[in-house]
Amino acid sequence: MFPPVKPPLLRLAGLFSAALILALAASGCGAAKDPDLVAGKTLFSQKCGSCHTLSRAATKGTQGPNLDDAFGSAKNAGEGKSTVKGVVRDQIALVRRNSTMPKDLVKGQDALNVAAYVGEVAGEPGKDQGALAKAGQPKVSSKPIVAKGGMLDIPADPTGGLAFASKAATAMAGPLTLVSVNKASIPHNIAVKDASGKLLGEGPDVKGGASSKVSATVKAGKYEFVCTVPGHEEGGMKGVLTVK
Repeated sequence: MFPPVKPPLLRLAGLFSAALILALAASGCGAAKDPDLVAGKTLFSQKCGSCHTLSRAATKGTQGPNLDDAFGSAKNAGEGKSTVKGVVRDQIALVRRNSTMPKDLVKGQDALNVAAYVGEVAGEPGKDQGALAKAGQPKVSSKPIVAKGGMLDIPADPTGGLAFASKAATAMAGPLTLVSVNKASIPHNIAVKDASGKLLGEGPDVKGGASSKVSATVKAGKYEFVCTVPGHEEGGMKGVLTVK
């Protein structure tokens, strides 16, 4: 998660210094390729979107700074996209002490791709076009998942996107257990809420192929299954459970 960005006029010298250092380091190693914005958006959505809001990537995380606000104001003050890219790359590589952003969240070319994408789109109006428009969007089925024998299997998106395999599920009234396998490296869980939004129960946060499990007794009506990891439900990781 990127640390807060100070007002651009106060950080101007620091921003340019960071960008310059990174540019010199890149020119010295000679290994970096041109950034891939499609790959950068995909990785940003998977690794960063649960903590950061970035309109072009359709992410709504609230744990970290809103990148449109932070870098949009910097751009309005005259800083270019390449400088923003350098600052983001610096913040990924040099995580501050006590920051909630994980160390080595993305590395090498992946980090360069993420930084380039954020530098290109942060604070920019409109929507991504072409291949970039589809990048980072999890594949979600419109077909409801049906409970069997009181068990409802709702996997998390395996790429780490903020989504379950479907946005809809159905079950019969009575005891119900919801299970969600998460193959991604980003932690997810599964929880169930009633029609009023009251949390009826939630499973543990899991990753790397583990399963989150929650049980509840449900009556006929509408419920929601959600991921309660901060920022994930807000980012779209939820669905409607219809109990008959």
